[in-house]
Amino acid sequence: MKKALKITVNVFAWIVLIIALLVTVIVFSSDKNNGVANLFGYIPMTVESDSMVPTFRQGDLIICKDIDDINALKEGDVITFWTIIDGKRVKNTHRIVGINDTDGARSFVTRGDNNDIDDTLPAYASDIIGKWTNTKLAKVGRAMNFLRTKKGFFICILIPMAIFFLIELYKFIVALIEAKRPETPDIDEEEIKRRAIEEYLASKGEAAENVKETAEKAAEAVKETAEKAEEKAEKAAEAVKETAEKAEETAEKAAEAVEETAEKTEEAVETAEKAAEEAEGGSTE
Repeated sequence: MKKALKITVNVFAWIVLIIALLVTVIVFSSDKNNGVANLFGYIPMTVESDSMVPTFRQGDLIICKDIDDINALKEGDVITFWTIIDGKRVKNTHRIVGINDTDGARSFVTRGDNNDIDDTLPAYASDIIGKWTNTKLAKVGRAMNFLRTKKGFFICILIPMAIFFLIELYKFIVALIEAKRPETPDIDEEEIKRRAIEEYLASKGEAAENVKETAEKAAEAVKETAEKAEEKAEKAAEAVKETAEKAEETAEKAAEAVEETAEKTEEAVETAEKAAEEAEGGSTE
């Protein structure tokens, strides 16, 4: 996650740097060329009015291209050229609606797509800056105009570039410190595997020892419980035996008492029989 974030930040920083450098080149190039920036034959222009609506609007950024052959221009092409408006020499971008050749000098009649009449002054070959490439970036022209100001250049160009260089300086210092640290010998892959296996086996052995110790404690507890149970069983057996002996003694005594009672009963019966016989003999006489 950290690595992906680091890559994203680096990419973003480089994009900002590239845009900052590009804008810087455009600004300095336009300052040296009467406000017209030229990057390898391509000319970014900011639309200053809505005279070409709906083709493009005020605030859009259009890309024009240098013209190699003026005679290749034709009606319908959109060109950027110098002209005079309200007594000021300004850049204008309109569509060619007519071509005039007078005494070998070619001029172009132009008109905005949103206008009903042609432009007052024709555009001569020496006035033409470039031809529109049909490329436009909506509202980007306003941003470019802001970046051309001192405030915009400072906020959007100088500050990001300063931050970028500070970050790169920090990275360089960190890398320099890391490079000066003593190198540690690299451990090969087999050594890493061996150490991992040893650590795994050691952890397994420790776990086995713990299991063995727990089993021994459990066995001792079971043995102790069994001994206590056996002792209780012996005591119970002795109690039962004693109770049985007492019961047996009581039974013997009861049997003797019954036997004695039986003998006494038998003697009483014999006595009764004798008395009966004597009584019977007396009556016979």
